[in-house]
Amino acid sequence: MRRGVSEAAVRKAIATGRITTLPDGTIDPDRADAEWGAQTDPAKQRGQHARQMGAETAAGTARAAATKPVSQAALKAVADTLRDAGTDPGSPDATGGEVSFLRARMANEVLKAQTAKVRLEKMKAEVIDRARATAMVFDLARRERDAWLNWPPRVAANMAAELGVDAHRMEQVLDTYLRAHLAEMAEVKIELR
Repeated sequence: MRRGVSEAAVRKAIATGRITTLPDGTIDPDRADAEWGAQTDPAKQRGQHARQMGAETAAGTARAAATKPVSQAALKAVADTLRDAGTDPGSPDATGGEVSFLRARMANEVLKAQTAKVRLEKMKAEVIDRARATAMVFDLARRERDAWLNWPPRVAANMAAELGVDAHRMEQVLDTYLRAHLAEMAEVKIELR
């Protein structure tokens, strides 16, 4: 075969139906080459022919992009995924409106790996549920606020006695300053990302 593959690969392709033989059992090289190309995933190819198929796939992607535009969001998602994985997404893919099959496949594999990593971390209990954590923090902050708001009435009489001032006035002053302090603390925003 002109593709430079082994006889075993040709026999396997015949057995799996990727290429067909003539009625006399021989192989038409042109037809077999066309069937091989049509039935083969470019990502699973190696060698010179794989590079040629990659170039053909990129050219086909460019032609398809001319007839069926790919959304900028999809292009950006591929570029962002590759960038997050530490791979340079390249300027043509990021800005030229063209994504090769190889780059899209690479982005897909990166996303699969990231998803698997998050699942594994959840199984190991290293990842927490954001909604649950937010609810717990909110509940804790509310309980602390309520405890502080109940503090002035409990201690105002004792403090007033030690200082020799009116207990009611002491409670009012403590409550005013405490509420101002709690209002300042409420401005702090917690970001759980």
